[in-house]
Amino acid sequence: MTTEEKFEHIQGWGSDLAHENRPAYPKERHPPRLENVHWDHPEQQVQTIEVFHSTERPGLTPVFGTSAPPSGISGSIRRAAYKFSENDVRHWLMLLFADRVNMFEGIADDLAHGHIPNFFAEMGGKAELAHNREGALRKALVVASVAGVTWLVLHKRRNAYRQPYRARR
Repeated sequence: MTTEEKFEHIQGWGSDLAHENRPAYPKERHPPRLENVHWDHPEQQVQTIEVFHSTERPGLTPVFGTSAPPSGISGSIRRAAYKFSENDVRHWLMLLFADRVNMFEGIADDLAHGHIPNFFAEMGGKAELAHNREGALRKALVVASVAGVTWLVLHKRRNAYRQPYRARR
């Protein structure tokens, strides 16, 4: 009994042995092509705010997000970043930097409106303590060390100004 005879009762077995047993073989492609997909293009969304788009793309996509329009310093950094092509590393580094600047702008905006951010909760402090206690304690130790060194430096500097001037001999 040959191998083919042993397994011929299994539907589809051996289909990869000979291409004539695979009905889709000549046109089969992985991943499948999307050229035969038919869909209606959505109606162009009305642009009411500044929307950035790639230099490779001639116009706006039919639908785009408007929840966070560019503003402040981070907006001007993003504006400058979109002058570069997407294959330029400056484009992506400037966008990453703009995200960090936007974070500080958000904190300043919160403080200006009288809201003190709860950094522990917003950065997942409870989950960190529950699932990574050692890492959380290490971070707390680093923060306490930096705060202690900063306090010492500022305290010494303040005390240096309080001491009376002594003439050098």
